[in-house]
Amino acid sequence: MALDEEKLRELREKYGSGHGGNLYDAEFRKVADKIFSKSGTRLAPYAGVPTFVSAPHVPVDAEDPDLGNLQVAITGVPMDLGVTNRNGSRFGPRALRAIERIGPYNHVLKTAPVFDIRVADIGDVPLRSRYSLEMCHEDIEKRFNQIVDAGVIPLAVGGDHSISQSILKAVGKKAPVGMIHIDAHCDTSGPFDHTKFHHAGPFRNAVLDGVLDPTRTIQIGIRGAAEYIWEFSYASGMTVIHAEDVTGMGIPAIIEKAKAIVGDGPTYLSFDIDSLDPSFAPGTGTPEIGGLTTREVLDLIRGLKGINLVGGDVVEVAPQYDATTNTAQAAAQVLFEILSLMVFSPSLPGQD
Repeated sequence: MALDEEKLRELREKYGSGHGGNLYDAEFRKVADKIFSKSGTRLAPYAGVPTFVSAPHVPVDAEDPDLGNLQVAITGVPMDLGVTNRNGSRFGPRALRAIERIGPYNHVLKTAPVFDIRVADIGDVPLRSRYSLEMCHEDIEKRFNQIVDAGVIPLAVGGDHSISQSILKAVGKKAPVGMIHIDAHCDTSGPFDHTKFHHAGPFRNAVLDGVLDPTRTIQIGIRGAAEYIWEFSYASGMTVIHAEDVTGMGIPAIIEKAKAIVGDGPTYLSFDIDSLDPSFAPGTGTPEIGGLTTREVLDLIRGLKGINLVGGDVVEVAPQYDATTNTAQAAAQVLFEILSLMVFSPSLPGQD
């Protein structure tokens, strides 16, 4: 049925002039007013210096950091000395910064986080050595202590998953935190090859460090041949949801279970890109078939709105194994979703 002349006339009068930021719906107008200039332009996604989710770039000194009045600091951690097989996630932060079209509006969570909170890309962790794994972890812990001590919520982009232990030592130093961990692997194995700082063991280490509460930890998407080394997850009281269980349980039930486990206490969210099936994200060091879809991951993360989020990370993007850039695209979107959750966290500093 064709549009009647009267309706067409009304639409022409209302929308036939002006610019794309001239909106009449109150909710949409509120967003547009933040993003469009008065002349009707907005930032071109391909222009300027690339930053995480197009957040402002605020460089922070290694020894005398000034985080100003930030509420969230996004930080790159380009270190992959802890991998057990394929390296390359040191290039993850650069790859995520280069994704040119993420946000600015989250239509499900109804926020434009870069505009709604004070957030910045503060650059990468200053690493003194590209060769010493142990020194790198000292430097990571130092940087995240600086962020936490300034009363700012950290959001990290790795790098391999070993970085999470040192971040948790900063985030959980006053009291152990809970965790929602989305991954193909539990990452709770013991030391091997003369170090505990590998990417298969950060969460065993964090529990033993007294900074992660295993009874308030849920691991989602677990699968693959390494199951036999995840004994610590079960022994310590973590909740493990295998990828094979996701279809039967359904994402809404998993969301409710995750919320019940972490409760209203401080919670960390760790996302490993290999939680996704490699058909969606081949660019990682330890791909495991049979993983989550991008839609399942987005539904899961968005369903966590309102949890007491005190930090998070996105790790294990190794872009050289993915000529399509799909892996970095998915990871950058997840980074945006986690940042969007932080808008609603009771721990967000400086709320009115």
